[in-house]
Amino acid sequence: MQGPRALLAAAAVSVLAACATNLPAPQPPAQAPAAEPLAADPVPLPEPGPVKVALLLPLTGQAAPVGQSMLNAAQLALFDAAGDGFELLPRDTAGTPEGAQAAARDALAEGADLILGPLLSQSVGAVKPVARASGVPVLAFSNDWTHADAGTWVMGLVPQEQVRRVVGYARAQGLSRVGALVPATPYGNAVADALRTSADRFGADIVRVERYDAAAPDASPAVRSLASAGPAAFDAVMIAEGGEKLRTMAPMLSYFEIDPRRVRLLGTGQWDDPATGREATLVGGWYAAPDPGARAGFEERYAEFYGAAPHRLATLAYDATALAARLAQFGDLGPAALTEPSGFIGTDGVFRLLPGGVVERGLAVLEVTRAGPRVVDPAPSSFEPLLQ
Repeated sequence: MQGPRALLAAAAVSVLAACATNLPAPQPPAQAPAAEPLAADPVPLPEPGPVKVALLLPLTGQAAPVGQSMLNAAQLALFDAAGDGFELLPRDTAGTPEGAQAAARDALAEGADLILGPLLSQSVGAVKPVARASGVPVLAFSNDWTHADAGTWVMGLVPQEQVRRVVGYARAQGLSRVGALVPATPYGNAVADALRTSADRFGADIVRVERYDAAAPDASPAVRSLASAGPAAFDAVMIAEGGEKLRTMAPMLSYFEIDPRRVRLLGTGQWDDPATGREATLVGGWYAAPDPGARAGFEERYAEFYGAAPHRLATLAYDATALAARLAQFGDLGPAALTEPSGFIGTDGVFRLLPGGVVERGLAVLEVTRAGPRVVDPAPSSFEPLLQ
């Protein structure tokens, strides 16, 4: 027999996985009317007020287009998952820490039971002490894992689990000698640390890790140093980079005699870009990210309602809002409900909130092709395989 928490998770999963079509434009649910006291005796218990959830987004400033797309996605989630007793409190952070803190204070003063957002790392840092003082959990949209702790969950995709997933898959394919090129930044350090941890876990050897100045226009000294280990030193090389910098660095490997036809290139979620396949050296490389097929239905519905494609981060706002709305129907937005061990199904696949503030996700392994990414190892449908 299932316990209450198991039933809660199953119900939340079913709503987050649902994807209806041909629906009217989403509208926020009506606020439940406040109960009026009665003079007659006995006095009945008042109806509970609506569950209020703050949504902190940059709706003005440089990041406003991203914030608006995320707000649209949250409105879509309201239409899909919210009951009459759920009220979303959108607040503009203006893309600044001061604006985020003021927005959080305003929402908490209005009775917010949970905070979704903010988006930017410094804004998360500004909101955390305010939320903690009020005992209100935060589901932040940042991918800055340093903000994760008990009471603050980081919903963005973090590099540690991406590295672990792709290294585990590479090792299962017989690749055991790994090198890496990482920027000399906190992100690069996190990738390097995760690479060593993953190598220990899966029985791989880290041959060499080379760091480069992320601001320098030329990363060839680091590539040359990596290649000095010898052309047969590596089975795989991880490049913790994305965008134009990635497409510039990759051809240097061949120049310094690291042959991508023999050495498998590995990446992080920064490779999750249609332009990655434009560079021939990267074709055939592997990286870990959510399965693009999982969010296809959401992207189609978003475009239907709003006439444009959603920003890639819009799925975070949809999932967080739908999760909050569904849990609110069970009357529990506390840590125990949020950290249900079996997790939930969102637009990017399965995810669960761990007690320490990390959001664990079931990721696929994708291969770079000229036509776009191809799934070579599907994302898990539950967390049971990940517990081994």
